[in-house]
This record gives sequence, C-alpha cells and structure tokens, in this order.
Amino acid sequence: MLDINKIRQNPEEVRRGLLKKIDNIDFTELLEWDKECRASIAEVESLKAKRNKVSADIPNLKKEGKDVSNLVEEMKKIGDDIKVLDDKVEAFQTKIREFLEVLPNPADDDVVDGDKEQNQVIRSFGTKREFTFKPKDHVELATSLGLIDYKRAVKISGNGFWMYTGLGAQLEWALLNYFVKTHLKDGYEFILPPYILNYESGYTAGQFPKFKDDVFRIENSEKGQFLLPTAETPLANFYRDEVVPEEELPKKFFGYSACFRSEAGSYRASERGMIRGHQFNKIEMFIYCTPQDSEKMLEELVHKAENLVNGLGLTFQVSKLASRDCSSAMAKTIDIEIWIPSMNEFKEVSSASMCREYQAIRGNMRYKSKETGKNAYINTLNASGLATSRLIPAILEQFQQEDGSVVVPEPLREWVGCDIIKPRN
Repeated sequence: MLDINKIRQNPEEVRRGLLKKIDNIDFTELLEWDKECRASIAEVESLKAKRNKVSADIPNLKKEGKDVSNLVEEMKKIGDDIKVLDDKVEAFQTKIREFLEVLPNPADDDVVDGDKEQNQVIRSFGTKREFTFKPKDHVELATSLGLIDYKRAVKISGNGFWMYTGLGAQLEWALLNYFVKTHLKDGYEFILPPYILNYESGYTAGQFPKFKDDVFRIENSEKGQFLLPTAETPLANFYRDEVVPEEELPKKFFGYSACFRSEAGSYRASERGMIRGHQFNKIEMFIYCTPQDSEKMLEELVHKAENLVNGLGLTFQVSKLASRDCSSAMAKTIDIEIWIPSMNEFKEVSSASMCREYQAIRGNMRYKSKETGKNAYINTLNASGLATSRLIPAILEQFQQEDGSVVVPEPLREWVGCDIIKPRN
C-alpha cells in the first residue's frame, strides 16, 4: 500500500510512478479527505484534553462545595461531540484506506514504461540448440519416458493438473533438493509454511482485495482462508505487526510449497502440458532489508536464480520487465526466462522483484533504525528459486536425444539415480 505521507508531500512524483502502471489517477479527493480527517483528529484530541482536565477538576470543586452541575452537563456534551468526531474520523480513514489499498506499487524511475512488448533482455546464457533430428515436445517426451501421467491426473482432479510418476517424480524432487542444497549453502533460512492462509496474509502480500478471485478460497472458512498461490505469501507475512532490530537485517529466507492458482480463463494451445496449471511446486526466496539495501538484495536474488539455471546447463535469458508487465505489488522485476524449443520462446521460471515498502505498510512491518532509534518501514523482495513446472519441460526438450532418451543434468543425477532417462520398452 502507498504511504499517505508521500502523497501529501509530493503527489506528482507518486502520480508519475503510478501512471506507468495505470491509465489515470487523481489525488484531489483523497487529499481533501486526508485534510478533513486530520482536522477532525486535532479537534478530537483538543476536546479529549479539555475533558480530561475538567474531569480531574470536578472532584476538587465538589470538595470545595461548589456547584459542578453545569460542568457535568458540559462534559456530557463534549462526550457526545467526541463520539460524532470519532465516527467521522473512522469514516474518513476507511475511505482513505479503500482508496489506497487497490492502487498498485508505483514503478521505479528506471523501469521502462509500457507492456511486455517493451521488456528488455539484459543478458543471455547458452545458445539455442540446433537439432539434427525431428525433436519432440515435452508432453510427448514425458509420456514416452513414463515421467508424467496426464490422463490419470485429469481423471483424478480435472483439467490443469498433472501427476509425476517413477523417474518423473524423482526428477521433480531432484530439482527441489538441488535448490534447497544451494540456498542452505548460501546462508538462507529454510521455511516450510502452512498451505492454508488467512485473509490478512493475502492482504499484506498485496493480492487482496483486488486479486482475491485468483486464489482457491476455502468455502467453509469463516476467516476468508485460501490455499497459498506461492510461498511468497506466507513469507511476506513473517514479520507482520512486528518491529525488527536493524542489526538483524537483512533476513534471508527460502520456502518450499506446492502452489495453487485458479488461473481463470483459457490456456493457449501452446501452453499445454506443464507450462501452466492449477498446482505446481516452487521454492521461493524472500528477503527483508533496509531501504538502502534493496537494490543490492535484488541483484543477489537475480544472480542466485541465474546460477541455479546455469548450473543445470540450460539456455536462458534475463529480462527487465516494463512497468505494466510488473505485478501490482512490485516496483521493479527482473525475469529469468528459459527457452522451450517446441514453443520457440522463452518462458519465465523466476521473477526477482523489489517491493520496497508496499507490503510492509499493508502488514505494519517495521525495523528500528540504529541511527535514529525510530521505527521505519522495512523493505521486502522475493524471487522464485525456482519453479519446477517449466524447468522440466526445458530439461526434456533441450537435452533430448535422437533415440528419445533425455540426458539428466549433472547436479540432479545423485537424486535421480541415473545419467540418462531412457524410453520404456
């Protein structure tokens, strides 16, 4: 959520950042509500101070034998006025909050304006393989190798699901083990979060109220609970309503979870198989830091995601997203995109994003500054490290052999148990 103080102080600067993501924004009414709200708060505080003083004087006046009936009546009137003003303040604060909570995070100044067509490729790794035979797509490969059972998954759960079998399950788990091993080596703390979250968690992460229909909600829950769409959501709530000492920052976490997305709308024909689905596995990296460390932490997350993909020997590229391709809660995003030969395009496997204080304001997450001794909003960042549902298609397609077998990336072999996955007889 946006800080009302920043809008008061420099509405045009905030407006410029927002116009990179939305078509129009006008703060006139908001600032008028804010002005009236602050005036009412000042009036309430003045009346309460007067009531406290007079209420303290009344017992003494009674001891002196003086008539206090007029003062008692006046205090009742002041009490009624305070109630009216409190209701007025609450109404203004509700309107202000509802105005702010649906606004996106303004894009950083160095983020290019525009949609995904304006995304900028920063660097590339590897070269697109030139096949000397007719290559298969990942669906055909996964089926012929006995790695994934698409038909039974649809029978069990419906469209948009798949089921790992045999070496496919081992390959999936090998990827997760590879990520866990690397993150632990880099000093990140491992978190296994709950899969069912409350409404406040979705609100703090920036998904609610605007994107509440993108999740699977628990129908019989009275607390607005839902299935997590990513481990980012619980990790973004780790310090909700807490103050973290600055000397403990940065705090670096990674969490594993299955992820659940309602994914409203139809898929493109090219996005069959595992490219998009309602459930997939992902390990998420998450960092809490001071504002001055945000840029450095973003670079760290990008390089960690790059190194994971590079370690698998895959062809991929790194892109800086244009403003309207960034998610609502993020000020800047760098994508790691992996090449899928059958689609002849790069698909995102990690979005490293800098949220600045947007989630912290929503979740009231602060740190105590060593320099000033005062509390300030913490900064949050996240990145997939990594999502597996697009890595396996890339591994199968990029490393397929003419005989239909697939070479297993070297870092995964200790868990898969073989160097080459061969077709079933």
